[in-house]
Amino acid sequence: MPVPIRRLCVALTLCCALLAGSTACGSSEKTSTKDTAAVPALQAVPAAATPSPTTSAEKRKFAKTRFVVDAGLAAGATYQWIVKPYKAGKFKKGAHGRKTALVKAALAGAFTYNRLKAAVRNAKADPTLSKALAPLNSAIAGLKDLPSKLRKGDGSAVNSFNDTIDKVKGAGAGAGAPVKDKVPSGSQLRGSS
Repeated sequence: MPVPIRRLCVALTLCCALLAGSTACGSSEKTSTKDTAAVPALQAVPAAATPSPTTSAEKRKFAKTRFVVDAGLAAGATYQWIVKPYKAGKFKKGAHGRKTALVKAALAGAFTYNRLKAAVRNAKADPTLSKALAPLNSAIAGLKDLPSKLRKGDGSAVNSFNDTIDKVKGAGAGAGAPVKDKVPSGSQLRGSS
């Protein structure tokens, strides 16, 4: 299992800080005869700088950006692997490549559901997005069972996915976070479930 890059960066930063701290504590001065008992221990060792938490404005900004990315990936997956093949007739019985199209559509459906749930979680940090997406929670929750309907060739599932994506895009645009389709890679689709 690969280690996330964030953990590697934190580990590297901590190692460098410990190394710098240990070399800074070493004494290259000659010993002096001054009285160190008079200096309190807290003043002798400076406190390490700790990172401050992000402000609420930054959290909202990042949440809005994450919402746009997650919703864009969901929209791209829906269009590329669900709506487009459906319009081309790939889900009809006897169509060439039907099984492959249905498998991809099912994966895209699960991916879309996953990304829309993540988008809703991110939107909760922004008051405007939270209010705009509140009426869509039931529609997004309803997408959970649609991948199985896609495998059966149910055309209403395609329309449900497309309608929900359009509503999420509209809510994002109304809240100042316009969503653009971004087609995820095949590895992103496989890694979502």
